[in-house]
Amino acid sequence: MGKGAVVGTAVVVCAAAAAAVGVAVVVSRRRRRRREAEDERKRKAAAVVEEVERAFSTPTALLRGIADAMVEEMERGLRADLQAPLKMLISYVDNLPTGMEFRFRFGGNGNVGLFQIGYGALMDEHGLFYALDLGGTNFRVIRVQLGGREKRVVKQQYEEVSIPPHLMVGTSTELFDFIAAELEKFVRTEGEDFHLPDGKQRELGFTFSFPVHQTSISSGTLIKWTKGFCINGAVGEDVVAELSRAIERQGLDMKVTALVNDTVGTLAGGRYVDNDVVAAVILGTGTNAAYVEHANAIPKWNGLLPKSGNMVINMEWGNFRSDKLPLSEYDNALDFESLNPGEQVYEKMISGMYLGEIVRRILLKLAREASLFGDVVPPKLEQLFVLRTPDMSAMHHDTSHDLKHLGSKLKDILGVPDTSLEARYITLHVCDLVAERGARLAAAGIYGILKKLGKDKLPNDFSQQRTVVAMDGGLYEHYKKFSACLEATLTDLLGEEAASSVIVKLANDGSGIGAALLAASHSQYAEAA
Repeated sequence: MGKGAVVGTAVVVCAAAAAAVGVAVVVSRRRRRRREAEDERKRKAAAVVEEVERAFSTPTALLRGIADAMVEEMERGLRADLQAPLKMLISYVDNLPTGMEFRFRFGGNGNVGLFQIGYGALMDEHGLFYALDLGGTNFRVIRVQLGGREKRVVKQQYEEVSIPPHLMVGTSTELFDFIAAELEKFVRTEGEDFHLPDGKQRELGFTFSFPVHQTSISSGTLIKWTKGFCINGAVGEDVVAELSRAIERQGLDMKVTALVNDTVGTLAGGRYVDNDVVAAVILGTGTNAAYVEHANAIPKWNGLLPKSGNMVINMEWGNFRSDKLPLSEYDNALDFESLNPGEQVYEKMISGMYLGEIVRRILLKLAREASLFGDVVPPKLEQLFVLRTPDMSAMHHDTSHDLKHLGSKLKDILGVPDTSLEARYITLHVCDLVAERGARLAAAGIYGILKKLGKDKLPNDFSQQRTVVAMDGGLYEHYKKFSACLEATLTDLLGEEAASSVIVKLANDGSGIGAALLAASHSQYAEAA
C-alpha cells in the first residue's frame, strides 16, 4: 500500500472516530436533557402535591375551631338571625323520651304548619307502605310491610336508580315523569310477601332532600335546588303535587301521604329502632343533619312548648360556612363555576357530589404543570365532573401492588392508555388527601352537634348512657376509607372516655324507612282502622 493510501485511510478512520465521538456527545446531551427534564417534571409534581398537602391539612386544633364555629352558627340560626347560614328549621317533638311520640312543626319564627308523628302508634301499624327517597344523583324506591308492635318491619325491599345527568338540569315534568315511571316498574314487582288489603290505595312517603317550605304533612314548596340540580320552573312549586301528577300520568293508583326531609326521615327511622338516637347525618350526594334540641334553647320558637321539652331541628348544614374552613384554590374555583356560587360551601367540601370533582381539578393541575399523564393533557380530564366520587373511591381502595385497578379507571374515565406507576401512586395520594379532609371536616360538624347538646363529655354521674348518631347516604355507607376516617377523627375529638358512649351507626335506608313510617302514621285509612 502506498504512503498516500495509508494517510487517506488514517484520515478516514480519524473522521469516523470523530463522528462517533460527536454522536456519543449528542446522545449524551440528549440523555442529560431528558434526565433534567424528567427531574424538573418530578420537582414540579412534588411542588404541586406539597401545596395540596398544606392546603388540605386539617389538624385537630383546626377541627375544634370549626366545631366551635358550627355551634356559633347553630345558635345564630336558632335566634332567627337573617344572616345566619344555617336555617335551623324547627320541628315540634312531643313525649320523645318516654312515649316515643313525635309531633313535628316545620318552619321558623312561629310561622309553622302542624302535623303529627305518633311513634307509639307507629309500632301498632300494619300494612304495606311505599317510600320514595330523592336525595341526589340517585333515588330509591322502597316498600315496607309493617307488622305492628311485635313484628315491626316484617319485610322491606328497595331499588336504587341513577338519574340521567340531563334530567338534573331539564324540566320538572321530565324529572318527575322519569321518577314515576321507575316507581311504577317497582310496584309491578310486588311479591306475595307484601299484602295490600282489597279496596285500599297504595300510600307513599316522599323523602325530598332539598330545602322546602313545608306547609302540611303532605305538601311543601321548593325553596331552591342543591347538589347540582337546576330544574326549570320548579322553585316555588309544590313538589308533592308535581310527583302526584306524574304518578297519575303513569296510571298508578298511589297517594302521597307524607313529605319529609331526608335527615328528619333518617332520625325517625333511627329512633324507631333505637331510643338513644339524638341526631341524624346524611353523607351522600349532598349532606345535611338533624338533631333533637332542647326547646328552651330555641329563642325563635314562639309556639307552645312541647310536653317533652324537645324539638327536632333540620339544620340544612350543607350551607355552613366559616373563615375557619380550609378553602383551597380548588374549592374556590369549583364554587365559582358551580350552579350556586357562595352557597352550600360546606357541602362542596365533604359530599359525594363534589369529592371526585376536587380530585379531578388537582389532577388537571398536575397534568398541566407537571405532565403527570404525558406531554399532552388528556382531553377528558378537562371535562367538569367526569371523575365521579364512586370512581374515586374505587381507585382509593385499590390494594394491588402495581395499582392496576386504579390504572384501569384512569384509562376508562380519562382516556389515558398507559400511566406510569408514579402517576398512579400520586393519584392515589390525591384521593387520600381529598377523602381524608372531607371525612375530618364532617367529623368536626358532628362533634359540633354533640358539643351543642352537651354530649361531648361523659355524664357527670358517670352513667352508661349511650348517644347514637344515625348515619345514612352512599358516601358514608360505601366509601369505607372515608367512613373509617370520620369515625377515627370523631373519637380523637371526643377523647377515648367520651367516645366510649358515642355510637355512630349506619341507618341503611333510614330516610326511606322513616318516610314509609310517616306514610303509615298519616294513612288516609288510619281513623277507619
